[in-house]
Amino acid sequence: MKTIILAGGSGTRLWPLSREYCPKQFIKFDETSLFQKAVKRSLIFSKPDEIFIVTNERYKFLTRDQLREIGVDLPEENILIEPEAKNTLPAVCYGVKVIVEKSGNETIAVLPSDHLIEANKSYINAFRNAEKLAENYLVTFGIKPTHPHTGYGYIKPGKKLEYGYLVEAFTEKPDYDTAKKFVNEGYYWNSGIFMFKAEVFFEECMKYQPEILKIFEIEDIKEAYKKLPEISIDYGIMEKTSRAAVVPLNTMWSDVGSFDALYSVSEKDANGNTLKGDCLVLDSKNNLIFSEKLVAAIDLEGIVIVDTRDAVLVCPRKSAQKVRKIVEMLKSRRDKRAEFHRTVYHPWGSLTILEENNFYKIYRRTILPKKKLPLQRHYHRSEHWIVVKGTAKVTVDGKEFLLRNGESTFVPAGKFHQIENPGSIPLEVIEVQIGEYLGEDDVEILS
Repeated sequence: MKTIILAGGSGTRLWPLSREYCPKQFIKFDETSLFQKAVKRSLIFSKPDEIFIVTNERYKFLTRDQLREIGVDLPEENILIEPEAKNTLPAVCYGVKVIVEKSGNETIAVLPSDHLIEANKSYINAFRNAEKLAENYLVTFGIKPTHPHTGYGYIKPGKKLEYGYLVEAFTEKPDYDTAKKFVNEGYYWNSGIFMFKAEVFFEECMKYQPEILKIFEIEDIKEAYKKLPEISIDYGIMEKTSRAAVVPLNTMWSDVGSFDALYSVSEKDANGNTLKGDCLVLDSKNNLIFSEKLVAAIDLEGIVIVDTRDAVLVCPRKSAQKVRKIVEMLKSRRDKRAEFHRTVYHPWGSLTILEENNFYKIYRRTILPKKKLPLQRHYHRSEHWIVVKGTAKVTVDGKEFLLRNGESTFVPAGKFHQIENPGSIPLEVIEVQIGEYLGEDDVEILS
């Protein structure tokens, strides 16, 4: 079985943990991210070279770094970079097209990377049942609702099949009374997981979205994406086709779509508090607190507190869905905190802002083994580099030398400079920039 993992989404409902350049699928709520958990689930049915990840330019370095962390080595060509985000149908089409070109008419599972799912025996059995139905149907997986939820799509099961049901209807995010009615009538939550034969998928695409298949005939993927509509696989295919089937999936599942949803699937103390980080709670219950520094909570109930290096969120859990409005407000005033954490990922590693004002910035650079920064210079700032871990190969004004743990060097303004990690462990450098102008455009890159 081949697996497509969709990892290009940029959700905003978990800000400030999730940012546009580091969205929720890459956030580690425990030891591994949701993306890493999705990769591990896909390994139940697919070998590493049978897994294809569809993401975009922003996340390709995060994708590779997180694959490396869990020891999964995918072929380079299996990481598919979308030039633009065009929703799930183009992403799935892109993945299926590449698989067919490489392997022909395969059975393909499509997994979201930002959901939390327990891959237990029921999960495995559901996939085996779906594999049989996938010969003739576009299969989706239905979660048995635990309560009326207005933030999920619903699936109405129809005629009984040997391993599932025909889909009678899809309904997007109903109001509470309708959701309650659906739960009583045996509807399922729409999990966003799919399985099908490539040939069946393309037949239904040809029927309902022929213009998308025609666009994918363009060899230049960038040109193709310019012409593609923004459309979901649910709206574009699943809600129209008569070949949709649903297989019940009886396992723990959450789209982790809000802090209230995150609270519902997280471990809790004796007072119902979910705590991560340095937290002291007194006479408080049913709270979610994530903190990078000490948070003391007194007489609180049902509250979300999320404290990061550059932002703090405080709201009732019942209001957690409104977080996206905060992100919209930040974007309207062009505030970079909607997009970036203090740590930003690059091809060579990562850069973390430790302290800054108008005349200086202090960074921590982590440079991956055998990687280097471009040869460059700045006109309005000088830099001081201190190695705190590993060995650095440094070039300043044409002179090369090594810096070891505890050693430092000064780079005057106007001098070409470069830093490289020749070793086999990550290199960590504290960088102090000093100058009257510290903008990102004050750089001339030579190579």
